[in-house]
Amino acid sequence: MGESNYRAGIDRRTSVCRRTGAFRRFKNISISEKILNTCFLVTIGIGYLVALANMYYTHQGRDGKPGLSIDDLMINYHGSPDQTRLGSAVKGIMEVNLKYKSDKDVILKWIQNGAEEPEYNDHIAPILDRDCVTCHSPAVNPSLPNLTHYAGVAEVAHAGGASLPSLIRVSHIHLFGIAFILFFTGKLFILCDMNVVVKRVVVGIPFAAMLLDVLSWFVTKAIPEFAYVVVASGALMGICMGMQILVSIYQMWFYHQDTVDVVKEIKSMPGLQNLKNQDRLLSNSFRDQSMMP
Repeated sequence: MGESNYRAGIDRRTSVCRRTGAFRRFKNISISEKILNTCFLVTIGIGYLVALANMYYTHQGRDGKPGLSIDDLMINYHGSPDQTRLGSAVKGIMEVNLKYKSDKDVILKWIQNGAEEPEYNDHIAPILDRDCVTCHSPAVNPSLPNLTHYAGVAEVAHAGGASLPSLIRVSHIHLFGIAFILFFTGKLFILCDMNVVVKRVVVGIPFAAMLLDVLSWFVTKAIPEFAYVVVASGALMGICMGMQILVSIYQMWFYHQDTVDVVKEIKSMPGLQNLKNQDRLLSNSFRDQSMMP
């Protein structure tokens, strides 16, 4: 009996939406759906914050100074005539990972002498294999420079910034992964009850910002000042995604549109003017959602 009443309620709500042209909103979903959606959005939000922390510790200190700066990004993508990525790392953030402090001077001297392969095999490879390849391996972290062989080390031991193959590798992972996240967060965000123009803008901007962000990596490799676009586009994507997450959670649990205003709005729709059972349909459409699974 309860199951049949529930199914009948679903059918009536669906009928009202079809006749009025109304769309599904957070107020129409069940408690179980709210819990599932909230767990997903909270997890994505925490994951994004962890990704920001990872970005900070990956890029900071490349200019030899503590903290993350625009110069660090320029060195990462464009390179620097005064220092290489490997040299900046062992003088900055990665110095603490060296077992012996004297190894820093060995690496810097090798870079200064031209970073040739014979000396790498004799003196540099043992240091990197012992202290660095635990993280700097494609199997562990494909976004970090590969320090397991000379070809990978040479990319960061010579001035020039990130190589084109490494940018392509990271960008294709970034595009596929972030696109899925933005799709699902946007899919939930469109259930919000708000101005439709604002909603469309907030849903579309993160995708445009993501594409601009990835494109700006390649441009920064040639034009270092374009690193400012990397920062701006990344921040824009993060702000819009954060807005989608926070507003969606708020409307799922705390936002309640005035029922009287909604009734007046629905009654004014032309599709309901000639319905004899108008009051019954409206009553069913606002039935307590706690009856849903």
